[in-house]
Amino acid sequence: MSAKTPIATAPTDGSKVTVYWTDRDGQENESLAQYRSLARLKAAGGQWDETDEGWWAYVDSDTQKRIAPHSWAAPGGDEDEE
Repeated sequence: MSAKTPIATAPTDGSKVTVYWTDRDGQENESLAQYRSLARLKAAGGQWDETDEGWWAYVDSDTQKRIAPHSWAAPGGDEDEE
């Protein structure tokens, strides 16, 4: 598995990366997420403001949620392919 690194070093260009975050129940989660800037959100349409900017992940097949990850892992790394 790739080493976890601080979220501040993650790409914020809209690419999807694996992030790690803790939910309100204290459960550690691993998700594929994407950083969405306010400009990117507004370009997609709808009404957005500064509070909507951040990391977004699907929490189930239909629902996206803004999350606050604490770390991320670069793709590739030492992960074994099966």
